[in-house]
Amino acid sequence: MKEIRVHGRGGMGNVTAAELLAQAAFADGQYAQAFPSFGAERQGAPVVAFVRISDKPIHLRQQVYEPDYLIVQDPGLLYSSDILDGLKADGAVIVNTNRPGEELPIPKGYKIYTVPALQVAYEIIGRPIFNVVMVGAFACATGVVRLDAVVEAIRQRFPGELGEKEAEATRVACERLGECG
Repeated sequence: MKEIRVHGRGGMGNVTAAELLAQAAFADGQYAQAFPSFGAERQGAPVVAFVRISDKPIHLRQQVYEPDYLIVQDPGLLYSSDILDGLKADGAVIVNTNRPGEELPIPKGYKIYTVPALQVAYEIIGRPIFNVVMVGAFACATGVVRLDAVVEAIRQRFPGELGEKEAEATRVACERLGECG
């Protein structure tokens, strides 16, 4: 089983990103669960969502404390909170940033993937909708789900022009994915 935590702020679409990732896993014939963790947070407050993906039924029903992967939608959270807590020793972090991974406050030993998701979203979608871009980057970086499955999940959830633009943005994000660590 692979466990993923999605970190961002309220309004960034963390829950939607987690749900799309779970839908993509289902499209790939896997089992998945996605759920958020938040209280009465307002827009802009830190929000976490969780995803589990497995080739067997998932019976665990608790937050993800020791993730294999982190998706970080707001790189500022790397400086102000303990979002790396529990990340497995061989874990990977996918970060929405234009900066190279070496410049981020992530200890050596973790695989770091960077993608300018906000920039890609503005270029392709025309709006700051980068949560789906991050799901595509996750697919390309890790191989846990296929990019085609992500595109299928996007098209199901957002049919029409917006979904097509978001699907294209995921492909562009994969082309711009940087790796270090």
